[in-house]
Amino acid sequence: MQKIISSILFSLLFLSAFAQDVMTPETLIQLNRVGGIGLTKDGSNVIYRVSKYNIETNKTKRTYYQIPVDGGQSQEISDYKSLVANKAISPDGNFKITTSDVKLEKITGQDYYPKLKGSDVKIITSLNYRHWDTWEDGAFSHVMYTSTKNNSEPIDIMKGEPFDCPQKPFGGSEDYVWSPDSQHILYVTKKLSGTKYAVSTNTDIYDYNLATKTTSNLTENNKGYDTNPAFSTKGQLAWLQMKRDGYESDKNDIVVKIDDKTINLTANWDGTVSSFKWGNKGNKIYFIAPIAGTVQLFELKVPTSSKKIELPKQITNGQFDVSSIVGQTKNTMVVSRRDMNHATELYTVNLKDGKMSQLTHANDAVYNSIKLSKVVKRMVKTTDGKEMLSWVIYPPNFDASKKYPTLLYCQGGPQAEVSQFYSYRWNFQLMAANGYIVIAPNRRGLPGFGVKWNEEISKDYGGQNMQDYLSAIDDISKESYVDTSRLGAVGASYGGYSIYYLAGIHQGRFKTFIAHDGIFDWRSMYGTTEELFFVNWDLGGAYWDKNNAAAQKSYHDFNPAEKVGNWDTPIMIIQGGIDYRVPVGQGLAAFQAAQLKGIKSKLLYFPKENHWVLNNENSLIWEREFYKWLKETL
Repeated sequence: MQKIISSILFSLLFLSAFAQDVMTPETLIQLNRVGGIGLTKDGSNVIYRVSKYNIETNKTKRTYYQIPVDGGQSQEISDYKSLVANKAISPDGNFKITTSDVKLEKITGQDYYPKLKGSDVKIITSLNYRHWDTWEDGAFSHVMYTSTKNNSEPIDIMKGEPFDCPQKPFGGSEDYVWSPDSQHILYVTKKLSGTKYAVSTNTDIYDYNLATKTTSNLTENNKGYDTNPAFSTKGQLAWLQMKRDGYESDKNDIVVKIDDKTINLTANWDGTVSSFKWGNKGNKIYFIAPIAGTVQLFELKVPTSSKKIELPKQITNGQFDVSSIVGQTKNTMVVSRRDMNHATELYTVNLKDGKMSQLTHANDAVYNSIKLSKVVKRMVKTTDGKEMLSWVIYPPNFDASKKYPTLLYCQGGPQAEVSQFYSYRWNFQLMAANGYIVIAPNRRGLPGFGVKWNEEISKDYGGQNMQDYLSAIDDISKESYVDTSRLGAVGASYGGYSIYYLAGIHQGRFKTFIAHDGIFDWRSMYGTTEELFFVNWDLGGAYWDKNNAAAQKSYHDFNPAEKVGNWDTPIMIIQGGIDYRVPVGQGLAAFQAAQLKGIKSKLLYFPKENHWVLNNENSLIWEREFYKWLKETL
């Protein structure tokens, strides 16, 4: 009986949450999450999945569908794998790529002392001993291939090599591809170990010849990232390339092979490419890229010679993000699209005129039942006389005659665009639904406004971009509807660093702060983070290099820990326990400093979360604590 009563009460709470006329945490976390898989082999239908989390059961259900490209009724399917092309299968159908972890190095106590089975120790002799949220265990992900005709043992094309493909921690099937003649496998890896691995971004594309069992490096001359190899229907190879070793946010270009020469097709275009896909005829490449606070679809003609390179043509335009390319049929491209009021849905794009039509409607019922926010582009004059695009998100039923508490959103990355993204934690729609105006500036260091703007944050973390933040909040504060006595600032990662830094320099502007997985002390960060190329590039080098002026400025002038003496404002600190990018000591040190100074503060610690919050119940608690803190302090 007790279980029945509890279930009824929960159901009532669940229904009441959905009965709200604005977005709620419960509604947000239970939205349908749409992901495009691809087009059917004949190009007539789109295959996609919908994932839906249920709070009551604490389970996520994944369902697969197909829908005609021309629109219409979607149909649930049990298995899509036979309907779409499988890139793991060679073009001639004789072989299949597989991946598997191969143990190559000793790491644990049991590796060295097999009889001590109860031991729990790692014996480390070099760097890169952990990455993102996982400790190295001596196993490396390898690309293999096997016959589709029999059950022969897979052949490891990286046999004995202590390198990873797919790349860790986020690599997938985009890291390998079959050649059109089925005689070669191209794959991406960083063939470096130890300290060299930790300080470098130099991935390369390797060509494994099935007949000779030999491997050659196709991108040896480039010292930055080489990723995402892909062949056209004509057999032409293209990939993404960054030039500078150690710079993870370098301009990302599309390069192709023309007459055995590597030609950069986007070298003279003042932007950076997110991802690309060959056109069906092999004479065009389609890509997505940030542009002026949005992400749009572009078209790039592939020349027959290096003398006929044209600038890309923007196909879509509007206040939304094209977040991925699903596939093309004739003059129609299927893409994912989202904006600050709507989670991802699939759309078709007319490649001739850029017109878009919504294909899936997974969340229409939810959005039709709530009041949406007003999202406005606002240009802010910076302290150095530049125009900075900022997004302002207003509460539903906004009334300009009233006064509203206002939040400054500080973006992470640090070089990740403030576009029309839709986050399931840092959700502007939900912030506005709780009665807050939000201003989200595209401060210095964000892509979509030219390469120079994007690069101006490197080695200047506490410089112009911090003034950009203050310019944004000061500008919106001029409006009569902003309650200047109730301003807050929130952010994660670099945004969390921004909060710690602003807490020491804001001069009374803000009444409250929230920092998630932010950098608090650069010296400790340098000594414990895993991807050292990031701190080397952005800070200028090691903290012990007294002759390096840029580094010394970073570790002193731009170090939040150096400005704690000025802290006097309530702050909530959120930290993941297995975040190795911004390790746990950063959040704990910041909380301890606030507590010892007698500042109202709260620590929200997630022992099993990494740099993000991935557990659904943890995510719900995150949201509730976020707004609880704002209600208490703002």
